[in-house]
Amino acid sequence: MPLERQKERKTKLAPRRQPIQERAKQKTQQILDTTARLLDEVGFDDLTTILIAKDLGISVGALYHYFPNKHAILYALGERWLNRMTEALEATERLDIESMSIESFVACQMDLMLDVYREQRAILPLAQALWAIPELRELDTQHDDVVIRHFISMYKRLGFTQADDELGRIARLQLETSHALLLSVVDQSPDRSARSLQDLKALCCHLLSMHNCAHK
Repeated sequence: MPLERQKERKTKLAPRRQPIQERAKQKTQQILDTTARLLDEVGFDDLTTILIAKDLGISVGALYHYFPNKHAILYALGERWLNRMTEALEATERLDIESMSIESFVACQMDLMLDVYREQRAILPLAQALWAIPELRELDTQHDDVVIRHFISMYKRLGFTQADDELGRIARLQLETSHALLLSVVDQSPDRSARSLQDLKALCCHLLSMHNCAHK
């Protein structure tokens, strides 16, 4: 994409202003929380700035003081999701990975990632929007790149010796498997969710054990 078009897209998605005062920060978070709830209730197609403003009890004009359009609000939700996932991955990297078995590593890794999926209301329609809407797709790519980069770092600490390209391929397999199943886990009944999470951990353990000579 040409640089000028990237800048234009960034401008359209940027908040009207960066909240500095505590009251403005709280209002911004309220807008994001309300949008996430409505996205969960009505879906992306029926989500409008009019609906968001009405639920908040403010005018559309007041909403536009914070975000210029619906896509900008969804972009901010995606950024919040990406930041929380990055925090979860960094928390995993603070563990003593070198002394862990693959089973214990995967258990900790998936539990921390699951916390992020459970925190983000409307995670399924948000994930679909990030993938399907051209203006938001950059965040979907950023999410994948961040997760894969952290996964590769963790694999090396577990004793993987493959080249980065191969580790990246393994990381993408784990990411795509984990993402698909974690989206299901958060939407299932408690009993079924627990079984699906157990299956996901077993799949990840099998994948990593196949490729890690240090644990064979």
